[in-house]
Amino acid sequence: MIKPILVVDDEPINLAAMRQILADEHALVYGRSGHEAIELARKHAPVLILLDVQMPDIDGYEVCRRLKADPMTASIPVIFVTSLSEVTDEMRAFESGAVDFITKPVSPPIVKLRVRNQLSLVSAATLETSYHDAIKMLGAASEFKDTDTGVHIWRMAAYSARLAQAAGWDDAATAQMMLAAPMHDLGKLGIPDNILHKPGKLDAEEWEVMQTHANIGYRILASSKAPILQMAATIARYHHERWDGSGYPCGLSGEDIPEMARIVAIADVFDALTMDRPYKEAWPIERVIETIRDESGTHFDPRLTDLFLSIMPDVIAIREQWQNAEAAASFAQDV
Repeated sequence: MIKPILVVDDEPINLAAMRQILADEHALVYGRSGHEAIELARKHAPVLILLDVQMPDIDGYEVCRRLKADPMTASIPVIFVTSLSEVTDEMRAFESGAVDFITKPVSPPIVKLRVRNQLSLVSAATLETSYHDAIKMLGAASEFKDTDTGVHIWRMAAYSARLAQAAGWDDAATAQMMLAAPMHDLGKLGIPDNILHKPGKLDAEEWEVMQTHANIGYRILASSKAPILQMAATIARYHHERWDGSGYPCGLSGEDIPEMARIVAIADVFDALTMDRPYKEAWPIERVIETIRDESGTHFDPRLTDLFLSIMPDVIAIREQWQNAEAAASFAQDV
């Protein structure tokens, strides 16, 4: 179902003008008062609202504030279309929650352009939300396969993002890391359960099969050109490489290993060592820190290791936040 644009104005001539400008390209719904605007917004969930300010019951500013206070309508963008033209009028519009301000008499090309631009932003935001949801579901899929990990993938992603930030990554790249890192072990979907859930040490043949999860994850994720999934594919393939070249699947060493994978390698090992698994108990934090330090220059990038140890108070705080969240979720299930 195509969502309409809601046009609100108490003057029929103004509604007719908007119909003439927009009806060829958009489905339209019309309202003639503030209260009707709120009712129609809740009923039709329009993709955009073009709203007059001066109306006989409640003015457009108050309508916009009420729309933004209602969870059902808060996300609908509002463009004011009004004869008011003072700077203070425009400021009030934006303060009430509007995304744009058009003055009357309107220019048809300008109205079309403003509407088109705003709808493009809405479409982009909707796509981004769906995209992020899909990424989270991919991460959750690997978590359900490897049921012993609990919230490991999400906690480890938070460690990775914090280390990326410490390494100088900008906010956008750090946010990408937060979404990409949970997919690092997606390839375990292709590993037989008798190997993945074996309580003891894997034999040589089983270990060879286990190692294939890095390339399996890469093949799944690399088919997309989306930047986040490309990052996830790189992490999936290379996060088991080691600084000294003794890792898998490619035997890369040093800075030939992509930095994003070197970051996740540290975060992944730290989290794995600090959690209970069927074949081991969680290690004390002090022992884990010492192990991470000892592996600098062999398993881990020395510079990133130093950075990780320097942000250890933040890492521990993240761990405690997730432990509290897990405890709260467990309590809620038991009640």
